[in-house]
Amino acid sequence: MGPVSTAASAPSLEVSGLAFAYPDGHQALFGVDFSLARGERVALLGPNGAGKTTLVLHLNGILGGGTGTVTVAGLPVGKQHMAAIRQKVGIVFQDPDDQLFMPTVREDVAFGPAAAGVKGAALEERVRTALERVGMQDFADRPPHHLSFGQRRRVAVATVLAMEPEILVLDEPSSNLDPASRRELADILRSLDVTVLMVTHDLPYALELCPRSLVLSDGVIAADGPTGELLCDEELMRAHRLELPFGFDPRSVERAPGQPARP
Repeated sequence: MGPVSTAASAPSLEVSGLAFAYPDGHQALFGVDFSLARGERVALLGPNGAGKTTLVLHLNGILGGGTGTVTVAGLPVGKQHMAAIRQKVGIVFQDPDDQLFMPTVREDVAFGPAAAGVKGAALEERVRTALERVGMQDFADRPPHHLSFGQRRRVAVATVLAMEPEILVLDEPSSNLDPASRRELADILRSLDVTVLMVTHDLPYALELCPRSLVLSDGVIAADGPTGELLCDEELMRAHRLELPFGFDPRSVERAPGQPARP
């Protein structure tokens, strides 16, 4: 299934004027605007309650009914294109056990493509490729609950990659990982050829992996720029309750390789 004709040149993700209030009247987003170019790796930073989860749930239509638009590879997010959008936007939730429920790793990774109609050799190829991309090909026949937390998170990433998404959205990808697992996941994320939006409180991880960051605060984008510059802006950090780990100096870290962040 080829992309629609406009998709080749369209941004991976375009959010324009997105505002949303929950039924109880709590307004979470007040008009969010940003665009991700194809292949960019971008961090979404912000304090708790800033609207990050609300924003993520709009990207594949789990939440809707607000104002503004979300467009993925040229397709507007809405009822008409929902099946295509769900394939294009792969969300890896914070707890891998929310995504792993089959008896074996292979069946978990095959579940999404199989439900989308992929069969036979093509399905086997999707599963094999996705597991290879996260270094878990030797665990295909293992029950997910026998794996370590870090391994389960990598399998959760594979379940999303098997859908061949346009954009990979990761919710706190480094949380609860030991240092070795954190490093392994960073290497995997760097090697992927998809657009990545990483929601994280882990500012060193954002600096290492994402050339560009967005700061979401009080339901609006308060800053958008090169990750290192934002993390060095003490006034900005203080204003939006962003805390670097004790003793961590963003100026001393080798910046994320990749495309230059937009000004």
